[in-house]
Amino acid sequence: MPDAGPQAVLFDMDGLLIDSERMWLEVETEVMAWLGGPWGPEHQEKMVGGSLGRAAAYMLSLTGPVAPREEVERRMLDGMVERLSESAPLMPGAKELLGEVRAAGIPTALVSSSHRVLIEAVLDGVGREYFDVTVAGDEVARHKPDPEPYLTAAARLAADPRRCVALEDSPTGVAAAEAAGCVTVAVPGVVPVPAAPGRTVVESLRDLDLAVLRSLVAGVP
Repeated sequence: MPDAGPQAVLFDMDGLLIDSERMWLEVETEVMAWLGGPWGPEHQEKMVGGSLGRAAAYMLSLTGPVAPREEVERRMLDGMVERLSESAPLMPGAKELLGEVRAAGIPTALVSSSHRVLIEAVLDGVGREYFDVTVAGDEVARHKPDPEPYLTAAARLAADPRRCVALEDSPTGVAAAEAAGCVTVAVPGVVPVPAAPGRTVVESLRDLDLAVLRSLVAGVP
């Protein structure tokens, strides 16, 4: 790997690699119906990229303490595991980019706010061979937008975060990657991600390839 290239490429999961936000909306709607409250895209937008605990707390803030937060989390996990076990559809361009990065021998990590059980379900469908390291939301003390998940992944790969490319779809995830010092690429999904100094924003993973990732780390415009 050339010195000018990335030391590692760090991938978010939900909404970035896999088309799962529709599934999350379905599950959240079902759980909120059980809690006795409404749920729609305007509510989901507040949760994109966040942790399961944050989502459950937000739901209960809308309905009142009608159920234990742990039960809300369990129902969401069960619903997502069921769906992801049946299908973990990749976003356009994901398979090609993963394959190109792996073929080049660049270390990779999956850095997600989702719990380990959901990551395992996705890995069964996508392929474990694409990732050297995986960091789950229930394995860190502080969740995105805190930089801990990305700093953890970089440390496990013995990589300098400043020479890692992080790919994210949500403002929460982008904030975490940038706070960690990563070269950050936003591929906005449900929630827009505005342009900002030092941030690359593209419409799809199909707009990215190894040459683009290398140019970003090398500082080439």
